[in-house]
Amino acid sequence: MHIDILTVLPELLESPLAHSIMKRAQEKALLQVQTHNLRRWAVNEYGQVDDYQYGAGAGMVMRCEPLVNAIETLQQERTFDEIIYLTPDGERLNQKLANRLSLHQNLLLICGHYKGIDERIRQHYITKEISIGDYVLSGGELAAAVLVDAVGRLLPGVLNDETSALTDSFQDDLLAPPVYTRPADFRGWKVPDVLLSGDPKKIDAWCYEQAIERTRQRRPDLLDENKDQ
Repeated sequence: MHIDILTVLPELLESPLAHSIMKRAQEKALLQVQTHNLRRWAVNEYGQVDDYQYGAGAGMVMRCEPLVNAIETLQQERTFDEIIYLTPDGERLNQKLANRLSLHQNLLLICGHYKGIDERIRQHYITKEISIGDYVLSGGELAAAVLVDAVGRLLPGVLNDETSALTDSFQDDLLAPPVYTRPADFRGWKVPDVLLSGDPKKIDAWCYEQAIERTRQRRPDLLDENKDQ
């Protein structure tokens, strides 16, 4: 998979993509992530990419020209399956959406700043808008890093044990069950006997029951959504 990211602050993306699983994914050539400084396509020698908004509202807006020139330049290099704008009013990122995006080959992410991007870009170039939550960040870079991580870890070969991602929370619309490791008895706090039994069927049944109960306690809305489907 290849992901291009348009941003005015590429340095904000350096650390999240240079460590741990994302680092290994890129070293294995399973994932390529390229950041592009939008100021490369600025409207003047001062690096301007924004301007005052019509209607005298507060806050600056990212201009059409730099974004269009950047998008069309990158489109000459590859065909994008999705051109994604990270915005608080976009579709909420969840595991199902991450799963779908992980099946694509080429994604272009656009990080907004200030009051956002000119609406005409959204109307004519953006194919999908994504939000990582009901709050506002200073820019789209952290949201882009979250999206890249959520999608990148799903690519075949990225995780050492590919079945690990299949048992994550939300993959089956349930939260993951509790997990334990050594020692089996710590300060009198013991690992459930069933997990020490060596019986795969009993362990699977216990994990499923625990996942249901944890979801019921912490995210009952997920169970309600399943009933409606």
